Amino acid sequence: MRVKLLAGFGSVAFGVKDNGFSFFLLIFYNQVLGMDAGLVSLALLIALLVDALVDPLLGNLSDRTYTRWGRRLPWLYAAPVPLAFLWVLLWSPPGGTVPSFGGLVAIAVAVRILLSACEVPSIALVPELTADYDERTTLFRYRFLSGWIGGLGMMVLAYTVFMPGAEGMLAVEGYQAFGIFGAVLMAVSVIGSAAGLHPLVARLPATKPAPFTFKGAFAEIAEAFSERAFLIFAAGGLAAYVAQGMTFSISNYLNLFVWQLTRAQLIAYPLMLFASVVLMFVIVGPMHRRFGKAGSAALSAVGSAVIGICPYGLLLAGLWAQPGTLASTAGFYAFMLFANALGVVSLVSATSMMAEIVEAFEERTGRRAEGSFFSGGWLVQKCATGAGIFVTGQIIAFAGLAPNAAPGSVPPEVLTRLIVCFGVAGVGLALVSAFFLARFPISRAEHEARLERLAHRKRSDPLAEAARADPEGHSIGA
Repeated sequence: MRVKLLAGFGSVAFGVKDNGFSFFLLIFYNQVLGMDAGLVSLALLIALLVDALVDPLLGNLSDRTYTRWGRRLPWLYAAPVPLAFLWVLLWSPPGGTVPSFGGLVAIAVAVRILLSACEVPSIALVPELTADYDERTTLFRYRFLSGWIGGLGMMVLAYTVFMPGAEGMLAVEGYQAFGIFGAVLMAVSVIGSAAGLHPLVARLPATKPAPFTFKGAFAEIAEAFSERAFLIFAAGGLAAYVAQGMTFSISNYLNLFVWQLTRAQLIAYPLMLFASVVLMFVIVGPMHRRFGKAGSAALSAVGSAVIGICPYGLLLAGLWAQPGTLASTAGFYAFMLFANALGVVSLVSATSMMAEIVEAFEERTGRRAEGSFFSGGWLVQKCATGAGIFVTGQIIAFAGLAPNAAPGSVPPEVLTRLIVCFGVAGVGLALVSAFFLARFPISRAEHEARLERLAHRKRSDPLAEAARADPEGHSIGA
């Protein structure tokens, strides 16, 4: 249990960042600072794409790190403090004025790269901590639960302390306190998790990698990303994370302008999301045992989209209570409870599938590349999340929602365009995601058989295995 909690605690920083970028950053720079929504979403997309291209290099560097503290810990101790300083700056632009387009891109890129320097090594520890099919799911459950607790905790504080009520979300001062508190929480979570796991993972790696070169790094990255299972995961994960990025970044617009949530109802929103994550925590294990990781990911993606769009369809059909009333909000939250739970089940399943790719690659090449694969997963997630935020910006612009709009005063035709575009995009992306994730080729039985073959290979010829893992001859004598 100590390992589960410590491994999970490290993902709190990601939850804080993801919540800030997905829920608050677009509305802060658009509605509070007055930047054009399309321009803000474009800046965030550019930042994500730049960061995504850097991620595989960070993963490769993490795989090649060779210290007595292991491969991951030096990164987890070095990156959190500068990340915290830049997080504060993101929410407190100099002078409180609108930054330039290039300035927003620069600060967003820096924040995301430093966050990756924390998250990639942290999540890459999971396959090192255990090779068991179910135990990996358990560790990822705790990571997702902790990440959501961190993100939803920040949302509760935003709605109750930093920027209470709908009007508070349109005031610049609350975002400054939001940034400071989040910065401290991110640094504490990453450093605290690393320090707690230190005795378990602080050891010299079994083999010494060849020195880092850009040519060698890109060659290894290309080899890893050509793994068939990874390509299938990437296709399904891309669609799933585009949908997530769009859903999260548009949620405050929908909550304020479509559902017209009051202050008390906004406070209940993160509590409902937390309940949905607890529901995920309970059902994901039985679903994996019944349907496997691939089947669970596909079924949950479709179920989440269908359930999530139902309230909007009923509203457009005139079969829903007046937005802003208790009946409307209670019904909306009931649908969202199950839709979000299934959405997170899909993401947990897909992320856990990534761990099995490590051994498939090891069997084929003789090398482990946790950092490269999980950075590849981050590349997919960030490109897709950035695309989702970009899609939201374009939906807002296409719908004709004006900056500084007041809840309750938006023309009905604007809200209709907003809902229809959101619904069509969400369901379409879910179907694409399910199509690919259902075809993930590594089952529980295949994974366990592969572990036996790898163990037999190492027992039979450990020197040949070491040479295969380190073809340049640096393995022996470390």
